[in-house]
Amino acid sequence: MDLSLLTAISPIDGRYRSKTEPLAEYFSEFALIRYRIRVEIEYFITLCELPLPQLADFDHSLFAPLRDIYGEFTPADAQRVKEIESITNHDVKAVEYYIKEKIEQKGLSGSNGFKEFIHFGLTSQDINNTSVPLSIKEALAEVYIPLVEELIEQLHDYAEAWKTVPMLAKTHGQPASPTRLGKEIMVYVYRLEEQLRSLKDTPITAKFGGATGNFNAHHVAYPQYDWCDFGNRFVSEKLGLEREQFTTQISNYDWMGALFDAMRRINTIVIDLDRDFWMYISMDYFKQKIKKGEVGSSAMPHKVNPIDYENSEGNLGIANAILQFLAAKLPVSRLQRDLTDSTVLRNVGVPMGHALIAFQSTLKGLRKLILNEQKLQQDLDNTWAVVAEGIQTILRREAYPNPYETLKALTRTNEGITAETIANFIDTLDVSDAVKDELRAITPSTYTGI
Repeated sequence: MDLSLLTAISPIDGRYRSKTEPLAEYFSEFALIRYRIRVEIEYFITLCELPLPQLADFDHSLFAPLRDIYGEFTPADAQRVKEIESITNHDVKAVEYYIKEKIEQKGLSGSNGFKEFIHFGLTSQDINNTSVPLSIKEALAEVYIPLVEELIEQLHDYAEAWKTVPMLAKTHGQPASPTRLGKEIMVYVYRLEEQLRSLKDTPITAKFGGATGNFNAHHVAYPQYDWCDFGNRFVSEKLGLEREQFTTQISNYDWMGALFDAMRRINTIVIDLDRDFWMYISMDYFKQKIKKGEVGSSAMPHKVNPIDYENSEGNLGIANAILQFLAAKLPVSRLQRDLTDSTVLRNVGVPMGHALIAFQSTLKGLRKLILNEQKLQQDLDNTWAVVAEGIQTILRREAYPNPYETLKALTRTNEGITAETIANFIDTLDVSDAVKDELRAITPSTYTGI
């Protein structure tokens, strides 16, 4: 079967393609080839700027058409690289040959042999371990982080809109000291902002140092140059990454482990959010907007299921499983390298794809919410026992004998505690009228803290 949305094996590229399509610009085979070409071209330009004696006469006005090789790169161009790879059986070498071919086609070649400075002194991982970090950096900045920020903004809007709405809290699934709906949502805003800040602060680094990380080939050809400084400047100034100072043939990948752990923490917070809102809907604290024509159940016509949160939770679970594997596997390699990182590295976009599906589902679910304030108030009115904490705390302040035990005896009963129960209890207390008035002012709706 030809590949299509209906025949794709992965739902990321099939069922959910509309949600994950932006990531194709960063993690598809096409994108990886384009990033590799970009690194190769920028590396050559940086060599010209050094300059090496053999490149001293290279016309710098040709930098722009050189950059067009990756700037105007098309799927047809990528197919040509794959055709070369079918002969070389080496993907990075195919990129090198493709660039040399394009230089000939553009009429940029000369008699000085400068083409041999394409991929000069490099190993494949100098290209891969710069291309992949660059793709991750740009995907985070242009797709992933804006979506997380959109989710945070939506939650913040709700936190502000519902900041005065009292709500019965539940600890261990049981009624607890009341809170405010807006504050509970603000907890998620705070958590996501903190972890997003941590994600942004994680340095994105690259390996660039030759066959075993020592610039052997560079140094033997041009011992007069400081190649470490050159590598640092190239990676920083041309790619916007940080160069790892001591490596084997491949990246240490420690930064990638840290980044993926940061992403997992964000995902875990959203899973927590999904489950809470799922529960709030089941408790009837929220209704859901109904879209004409949609079906909630194939058998039960009345149902409007909270499927958006369930979809999100499932996709984030998959994302976290892959992120955990990547973070644990990539920093481990036999001696100066083995090839396990190569095939694993091709999957770094997969957990981000599942996260994109999830975040969009969560946002869809949040934007369906209709606050059922009547139900929140009803639960508060039916649970007067929760004011016991406030009453016994004021009694402690007044040095009343055994206040905790007194309230425990009153409220730990299978009989319902009502407003009348509390009022009658306050009347029996041996405290001043002023303190009694203070106690009477405590209700489930007002005992919500700060």
